[in-house]
Amino acid sequence: MTKSEILEKLEINHNQFISYLDSLNEEEFEFALTDKWSAGQQLQHIVLSVKPLAQGFILPRFILKVIFGKTNRSSRSFDALVARYNEKLALGGRASGPFVPKKVTFEEKSKLFIILKKYVSAIIKHISAYSEADMDLMILPHPLLGKITVREMLYFTAHHVFHHQELIKLYLSGKS
Repeated sequence: MTKSEILEKLEINHNQFISYLDSLNEEEFEFALTDKWSAGQQLQHIVLSVKPLAQGFILPRFILKVIFGKTNRSSRSFDALVARYNEKLALGGRASGPFVPKKVTFEEKSKLFIILKKYVSAIIKHISAYSEADMDLMILPHPLLGKITVREMLYFTAHHVFHHQELIKLYLSGKS
């Protein structure tokens, strides 16, 4: 995928996520199966996940290269990255530390939408200045996937929001 295709997918997937959550009523938004996150918590998790990217991409590229280094391999394809993420989940990988959401109320929904849109816009704005080569050369740490290229991080971010939207649909379909 080209940079422009990735950024378009990133924006579309996050907008679809927001639209879907906006269609939920209070009961649906706050409903959680035992040991599963509510839709509101899924939203907060996505916000917590994109925040470090939005903040990190403000830094000049050379600083990111100094802090995290450069890759010694080619970027994976979108499908290969998604497959790797699914493998990690199947092995028990879960969100931890700063990425675990607290309880979220229906009243917090609109505020979280605004924050999420702001972060996604910031990511798109800053990545627009990256070259295709930068996206494949620079690496970033991912808590579950390890060191991945900027391109792979954007693939992950576009897929991650879709993954959580599907989880919400699944959990709400099992609601009795």
